[in-house]
Amino acid sequence: MPSYTFVSTANAFVLRGAKVVFVDIRPDTMNIDENVIEAAITKKTRAIVPVHYAGVSCEMDIIMEIASRHNLYVIEDAAQGMMSSYNGKALGTIGHFGAFSFHETKNYTSGGEGGLLIINDEGFKERADIIREKGTNRSLFFRGMVDKYQWVDIGSSYLPSELQAAYLWGQLEFAEEINENRLSIWKRYYKGLLSLQDTRKLSLPIIPSGCCHNAHMFYIKVANLEERSSLIAYLKDNDIMAAFHYVPLHTSSAGLKYAEFIGKDRYTTIESERLLRLPMWYGLNEVKQQYVIDMIKEFYQ
Repeated sequence: MPSYTFVSTANAFVLRGAKVVFVDIRPDTMNIDENVIEAAITKKTRAIVPVHYAGVSCEMDIIMEIASRHNLYVIEDAAQGMMSSYNGKALGTIGHFGAFSFHETKNYTSGGEGGLLIINDEGFKERADIIREKGTNRSLFFRGMVDKYQWVDIGSSYLPSELQAAYLWGQLEFAEEINENRLSIWKRYYKGLLSLQDTRKLSLPIIPSGCCHNAHMFYIKVANLEERSSLIAYLKDNDIMAAFHYVPLHTSSAGLKYAEFIGKDRYTTIESERLLRLPMWYGLNEVKQQYVIDMIKEFYQ
C-alpha cells in the first residue's frame, strides 16, 4: 500500500497481525506507483491495497494483472471514491473488495462515521455476513438455512444506526446533483488558478485518461514545505482555512514499528510537503470561491 494515506488503511491489516509494506507514489496523482509494486512482492505477500486518492483512480488494469500473476487479493481503498470510475468501472468494484467511507469529510456522509464494504468475490460473501453479524451465522438462520444460529467466527458490530442510515440516504437520493455541483466547483478552481500554473507558480491536479473523478477535493502543489506554510498563514490571515493532508505513515512511530518502506521514497515525502487542500464542499458559492482564488493570486504577486 502507499504510505501516503490515512492510518485506517494500514490499521485494518495491522490489527490482524499483518505486516504492512509501503511503496512509493506517483507525483501526478498521489496514488500508489504501479511500477514499483512488483519489486516489493515476496512469498509472504497476500494483498495489494491501492488507495484512490482524491477520488482519482489508481492504474487498476496493471494492478489487477500483477495481482493475478502472483495470486494476490486486491482491496481497493475507495474511501474518497464514491461516484468515481476507471475505464467505465466504478471504483470499489474492480478489486476483490472495495471499501468506502461515509465520514463527515466525504462527499456523502452518514453524519459522522460510517462506511461500506463491497465484495466482488462470491467466495467471501457468506463469511462477510458472519463477520457483520458479530461472528454468528444469524443471517443463515433468518433465511431458514439453519435451525439455530451460533458463534462460528470472529466478528464485531459494524451496523450504522437508523438515524445515520437515514441521514446518508437523503444524500444518496441526490447523489448525481451533489456530484455535478462539486465538479463545477472543481472546474472553477482549475480555470481560476490555471494562470499560476502557466507561470510555474504552482501545480494543479492531474486526471489521467480513463479516470472519471468525483471532485472529492481540490488541491494545489507549491514549491516546497516553507512556501506552503507561508501560504497557509497568509490565507488564514484572510479568513480562509486551507490545510495540508497526510503525513506519510512510514515516518510515524507506529509506521516504523508495524511496517516497512520498500524501495526509494522518491516522491512520497517531498510531494506530501507540497500539497495544500483548498476549501471544498457541496454548495460552495462562486463569490466565496473567487475570493479564495483571488487571495492565492495575491499571495504570489
